[in-house]
Amino acid sequence: MQVGMIGLGKMGRNLVKNMLDHDIEVVAFDLDPSARQAVSTDGAQAVASVAALVAALDAPRIIWVMVPAGKPTQATLEDLTQVMAADDVVIDGGNSYYKDSVEHYNLLKAKGIHFFDVGTSGGMSGARQNGNFMIGGNAAYFSRIEPLFKAIAAPDGYLYTGPAGSGHYLKMVHNGIEYGMMQAIGEGFEVLAKSQYDYDNEAVAKVWNNGSVVRSWLMELAESAFHKDANLDSIKGIMHSSGEGAWTVEEAIRLHVATPVISSALMMRYRSEAADTVTGQVVAALRNGFGGHDVDPK
Repeated sequence: MQVGMIGLGKMGRNLVKNMLDHDIEVVAFDLDPSARQAVSTDGAQAVASVAALVAALDAPRIIWVMVPAGKPTQATLEDLTQVMAADDVVIDGGNSYYKDSVEHYNLLKAKGIHFFDVGTSGGMSGARQNGNFMIGGNAAYFSRIEPLFKAIAAPDGYLYTGPAGSGHYLKMVHNGIEYGMMQAIGEGFEVLAKSQYDYDNEAVAKVWNNGSVVRSWLMELAESAFHKDANLDSIKGIMHSSGEGAWTVEEAIRLHVATPVISSALMMRYRSEAADTVTGQVVAALRNGFGGHDVDPK
């Protein structure tokens, strides 16, 4: 199997390594020459342009786009429509807004190109091994790309979700849930920090992650963060957001669905930009742990 990868950041490069582990031939491109050089050392074929990437792949092609949502994704897809051929496949594995993905599906369909919007979860470690993927697009062509996901996903870690937009819609709601879960964990540790007891945060996270109802990967990441910095004193409690929590709340408002937990978690992200809190520090550390997202050092 042969795949083209555009975008070699934290997620893209790890996806390439995952594919190579499963004997998938990868041709890769990134605007950054150092990223191209790095991925070539991993065993992929690095090229210097989108056109060169398309030319290096056998038809019909499968090209995975892993660049930031919005204008970078739009520009990349527009470039691809100029050089790809009918019956090729494009996968958008980034965190694009689902309505944009419907437009992208129609843009490529006009050229005879098959578009799949793929919500990608599991952070950097999931991209590297045993990822999680939510896949929207034309069901008639899913069988062509299913072997790719069967190879790089965790067992039962991929799902064809329906027509265009459904993959990114599901990932949007997934991330909204994630907001609420991280907010609750952060708030819990803030209550402990303000209590009359002197808790060892790392030990608390460890015991909660072994047999308790709240055991989870997020709690494991909390344990790791507290192991490195017992009270997270080295980072600010600013909780950045990528936009998917806001999209989930906007969709809930449109559908008249009450989402008080997700909505409150989103508001707390905005509040954290103005003042430090222990909650903010915990959530910032968790986001850094699973996705490599930046933290603001004190």
